[in-house]
Amino acid sequence: MTETDSPTFDADSTALDVVEGLDLSGKTALVTGASSGIGVETARALAAAGAHVTLAVRDTAAGERTAAELRASTGNDDVRVVHLDLADLATVRELASAWSGRLDLLINNAGIMHTPELRTPDGWEMQFAVNHLGHFALANALLPALTEAGDARIVVVSSSGHASSGIRFDDPFFVQDAYDRGLAYGQSKTANVLFALEATRRWADRGIAAAALMPGGIWTKLQRHWDPEVLADMKRRFPTKTPEQGAATSVFVATRATLGPGTPAYYEDCHPAKVVDEIVDGVHGVVPHALDEAAAHRLWELSESLLADEASRPAEPELPT
Repeated sequence: MTETDSPTFDADSTALDVVEGLDLSGKTALVTGASSGIGVETARALAAAGAHVTLAVRDTAAGERTAAELRASTGNDDVRVVHLDLADLATVRELASAWSGRLDLLINNAGIMHTPELRTPDGWEMQFAVNHLGHFALANALLPALTEAGDARIVVVSSSGHASSGIRFDDPFFVQDAYDRGLAYGQSKTANVLFALEATRRWADRGIAAAALMPGGIWTKLQRHWDPEVLADMKRRFPTKTPEQGAATSVFVATRATLGPGTPAYYEDCHPAKVVDEIVDGVHGVVPHALDEAAAHRLWELSESLLADEASRPAEPELPT
């Protein structure tokens, strides 16, 4: 089913609304960050429609509790948990090497926001590392499984925060300039859109398409690093959604949107977003720097280079016991 023959959905729709009437039996889905927030509701909707759903999470105990609740609430026993820490690429490789069979839907949902200055062992700024590079590595590692599906989709949860920064190609990790948590977040969210754009261009002949999205203003643990006064002001000023509503666009892109070369790369409220020069309401629209094809190509090459450097470093020696 595509947008032309699907029901109309909007900002008030929930993820379960989107999958009503759909049968995803036989489809496999991997949802990162699926133990809280919109990740749970994304997984719930896919499981409710009959998909085989894997929750990829840092905290596997929390993931197992979530999986048990999803199995009980959906009646779908095929919900499982795997460990994934997007800041630790060894766990990305372990997940991919253990994966068996096709992968129809890869939902790059996990993310962090406005964190204090943190760095991975490789020296990468943490928001760029988790929100973009970890997911970039995951998609590439799972490319054989996505290709096997024949008609796979990669769904990337971005944000209107992308408007605050393009890709800082000369200093992506804030080594030269002082760290700015808002710009770092914006850069990582722009990277999400550019990844989706370039993944579709590179992998369309494999039957793989990707798109990014803005879930809306949902207040979850994601905002735990915000100043409380700023967060309170944001809640007063901007429209908000429940996690169930916030997951709707992820599920829409995964199941109903028309994806492929030349189609929209960024969605909001279950519709393609309008291209705008400025996001005036804090929520709606996509700015041109997130749709720049040259930047998307350049980001892909930078990401490949960073991952190649990481893979070539010798492993840390084990300490004697």
